[in-house]
Amino acid sequence: MIHDPKELITVDQAILGGCPVFRGTRVPVGSLISHLEKGITVDEFLSDFPSVSKEQATSLLELVGALFSAEKITKLYEAAA
Repeated sequence: MIHDPKELITVDQAILGGCPVFRGTRVPVGSLISHLEKGITVDEFLSDFPSVSKEQATSLLELVGALFSAEKITKLYEAAA
């Protein structure tokens, strides 16, 4: 698994106008979430975007899960109050 977001995601104005992409690709990270929302599996996503590795896709999902943990959501609620 890739633990450092900087090793997983690139944000560069020269690549898709600064849209966050999987490092080493031109594939927006949001496209994985969009695929999953439509019921498309990770394996189907990887088939559609072969430049993204399975490790990159699973690492992104783990990162998103960590960002939205119950503890962090509670802190966001507290900060917004």
